[in-house]
Amino acid sequence: MTDKLRKEALEYHAYPTPGKIGIAITKPTATQYDLSLCYTPGVAIPVKEIAKDKEAAYTYTGKGNLVAVITNGTAVLGLGNMGALASKPVMEGKAVLFKQYTGIDVFDIEVDCEDPDDFIETVVRISPTFGGINLEDIKAPECFYIEKVLRERLNIPVFHDDQHGTAIVVSAGLLNALELQGKRLDQAIIVCAGAGAAGIASIQLLIKLGARRENIMMIDRSGVIHSERDDLNSFKREFAIETDKRTLLDALSGADVFIGVSGPGIMTEEMLLAMAKKPIVFALSNPVPEIMPELALSVRDDLIMATGRSDFPNQVNNALCFPYIFKGALMVRATKINEEMQLAAVHAIKDLAKLPVPPEVIKAAHQKELKFSSDYLLPKLVDHRLKDIVPKAVAQAAIDSGVASLALSNKASLV
Repeated sequence: MTDKLRKEALEYHAYPTPGKIGIAITKPTATQYDLSLCYTPGVAIPVKEIAKDKEAAYTYTGKGNLVAVITNGTAVLGLGNMGALASKPVMEGKAVLFKQYTGIDVFDIEVDCEDPDDFIETVVRISPTFGGINLEDIKAPECFYIEKVLRERLNIPVFHDDQHGTAIVVSAGLLNALELQGKRLDQAIIVCAGAGAAGIASIQLLIKLGARRENIMMIDRSGVIHSERDDLNSFKREFAIETDKRTLLDALSGADVFIGVSGPGIMTEEMLLAMAKKPIVFALSNPVPEIMPELALSVRDDLIMATGRSDFPNQVNNALCFPYIFKGALMVRATKINEEMQLAAVHAIKDLAKLPVPPEVIKAAHQKELKFSSDYLLPKLVDHRLKDIVPKAVAQAAIDSGVASLALSNKASLV
């Protein structure tokens, strides 16, 4: 963080109005009669309709286009447990991305509570307000439990973006990288450094896509997650394998893929040299990757590299996913975001990177050229086609898998 960036970031958030979001009025309020419709006595009429039929809330209120971005601030960015209040700039930023890319409205809600059950009760009690719940920046392993219980108790989509958003974008990028390297997912040796929410969810989704569990090694702060360890929680234990490998260097020897969702600088030149021919490295720690691209590419010229940063090629960013998966879910009033919808998002994002890129997108991305290659595995965040292609794929998957509340006759609304 330079002094210049620090100064400009603080000024950006403070002026001319503190914060990044506000509330807009969507109905006329210029006349006395407008106000009589907006509030008393006219407002009593939709109240009675909703009391008779809860689904009427989608017709007469903003519920169907409103998502809660909710956190307790226990895992903010890469900063750790910063507390609920300190997480608010991040949650407001999430709201900006929802609104900018899909037009979805957001209330950011910072809950001062680290007890998982108390947090769950808070979310359940406020859930009638919303069409969907985006959980954010909650530490593992509590995040797994919180999401599971909320999915069971609520009939609106619940999505922990740090888990599934990361997994979807990692999977889309990795499938494209494997294709370019002439490798297959079901044969690839994969090493994942980081066994928290993002790492576990990414590996789970890759297994659903065809990766073989016996070809995967996960690494945490204590080294390889192997079957002889007695310090593993239930989520890590799922990925424990029988192996004599103990260190990250051991695990990377002969590996095809490295996925880093851990910390800065943990991958060395020696580790990279130990990988198989045509390796793939997704070094996603932010703001400092597990290995810097310029170093990695100087060591291996047969490498495909991705990071979480916008100033390098192949940015793996959750914003490619979460606004659009919620848009698709809301379009058909899905009761959940299920595996089928997540896989639909993976393939929609993956396939979009292979299509010719419109000139206006190239210009907005400040590039001279964008075409499917080792430097362009994923669509750019500024690609306006995302807002049409991904939500439609997700909505159709919701309909096909039976979690859409709108009748099949409403398919026309997806066009």
